[in-house]
Amino acid sequence: MKENTPATTPDTPDRGQGTGASDAGTAPAAVRESTARASAIMAAGTLVSRILGFIRTALLAVAIGSTAMAADIFESANTIPNIIYMLLAGGVFNVVLVPQLIKAARAPDRGSDYTSRLITLAVLVMAGATAVITLAAAPIMVALTSNWSEPMLALGTAFALWTFPQIFFYGVYAVIGQVLNANGRFGAYMWAPVANNVVAIGVIGLYLVMFGSYQAGGDQLAAWSTAQTVLLAGGHTLGIVVQALILFVPLSRLGLGLRPRFGWRGMGLRSTGRLAGYTLVTMMAGNVINLLVARLVSGATEARDSIGEAAGAGGPFEGLDPAAVEASIPGLYALNTAQLITVLPHSVFVLSLATVLFNQLTRSLHRDDVPGALATVSRGLRSFAVPMMFAMVAILVLAGPLGRIFGGSSATATASGVAIGQLLILLALGMPFRSAHIYLTRLFYASENARIPMFVQVGIAACTLVIAYAASIFMPAWSMAYLMVSVFTLLHVVQFVWMHVLVRRHYGDYGSGQVLDTYIRTGVAALVAGAAGALVLWLMGGYSGGFPWVSIITSLVSCAVVGVVMSVVYFLLLRAMRLPELADFLGPLARRIPGLAR
Repeated sequence: MKENTPATTPDTPDRGQGTGASDAGTAPAAVRESTARASAIMAAGTLVSRILGFIRTALLAVAIGSTAMAADIFESANTIPNIIYMLLAGGVFNVVLVPQLIKAARAPDRGSDYTSRLITLAVLVMAGATAVITLAAAPIMVALTSNWSEPMLALGTAFALWTFPQIFFYGVYAVIGQVLNANGRFGAYMWAPVANNVVAIGVIGLYLVMFGSYQAGGDQLAAWSTAQTVLLAGGHTLGIVVQALILFVPLSRLGLGLRPRFGWRGMGLRSTGRLAGYTLVTMMAGNVINLLVARLVSGATEARDSIGEAAGAGGPFEGLDPAAVEASIPGLYALNTAQLITVLPHSVFVLSLATVLFNQLTRSLHRDDVPGALATVSRGLRSFAVPMMFAMVAILVLAGPLGRIFGGSSATATASGVAIGQLLILLALGMPFRSAHIYLTRLFYASENARIPMFVQVGIAACTLVIAYAASIFMPAWSMAYLMVSVFTLLHVVQFVWMHVLVRRHYGDYGSGQVLDTYIRTGVAALVAGAAGALVLWLMGGYSGGFPWVSIITSLVSCAVVGVVMSVVYFLLLRAMRLPELADFLGPLARRIPGLAR
């Protein structure tokens, strides 16, 4: 079965009625069916991958802790390759290339020559960049961490030498994935990370068998061995390698006859380069900030030790268990875990559909069909409201048990869970705004206007940098993770408002009144469902250190029970409201489960 209609098949998005945005129900049935099928396949792949990612993260916390020194050091070395890849070329691969590949697909050879040369160029550039960056692992770790001791830097560099080669394979995965997307094959790109997570879970399982689980207390750095480094860091890199190479299977099935081709004259790379230039600046701004934020938060790793010592030496921490005090301070691992949780609804429900709608936006704007593009924007934003408003409230209610799942299994797991839960509450408040502004940005990329997103991203990046580093002067090092998630949430709201104004100014209204009405109605339903869920969690002892805090298993059970209660209440309320977007959201499931349609 095809994952979507071929990229060359035209579609006719619904046109607006007065505002330039109409109800999704007016879209042609074939387009809606194709979109639903493709987005469902992608959402399923993303969901499975994210679930496995959660398992990987929870197991890693059991293996090396979640608010422990080795966890933060490994997280720094394992996160930097992805950020550097995005800094170098991620934006070009993920956004700029799709319109160019769609154009090339109209050639008599279906874009074979263009795609072959493009992949060859990308592989050569990423290989060269990866080699240089890996050789510079030691100074990079020094530059991107704050106040780390020599032993910490030595372990971080050892991790980096094994993880930095991931940059090349991230690049291969991205460019091949965009070739597949441009040819209407969306599923493989979203399912490939499943293989990565399976490999990573196997590696962590082997680690637990060989070295056991993390135990609070003691000198983690002194006890760390080379075998642990190779298995943990090398195993995670192996997962990225598998993720990239597995895409060659669906790529070969396109029948394009791709092979290495050199010589890039006449490919139109000059115009692509201009577009890529704006996108590179955009990605550089965002990812330089990510690196600097990680550097700022890394200071909590060293501060954690100092505060633990202070707990036994008088002062504000006197009388407290030093190990528990240290575990209650979130570092980079805890921050990334909280972000992983809050980005799940976006990845499953927004990104999958937005990726399909992006191709529709591109085709509409290439035909100068602005009303059709605005209708697609409105349809997407309103469809996103159903899952995103529920997810935001669910995370607010379940922040504690969710944090406990990823707190590990040591004696200080509860303290670690509380720290992660606090970050979750701050991040959850910005979730709908984050998804909405990312989707609005795609309208500009679809029209090959990368200049405006660049100005917005550079402005937001500058604000992040100024606010974070100015506030860090007055705030203690242990509080950096709390500072950053607060800044993230605030600026997600600002960025959405900014993009909303720009879209209306350049393209017209996308039915913003309808969109706002949908978010208000889903928000009210989510709050009522949240109240019901909070009551159930309170009865289970979730707010008093009871059953949900006993172990990872009890936390999972608690989240499942509360989640079911909230889901039932939420969907009954939306049904009573006769919300049209509920039918759109449940459409793919209702076609397979007849009873659900009633």
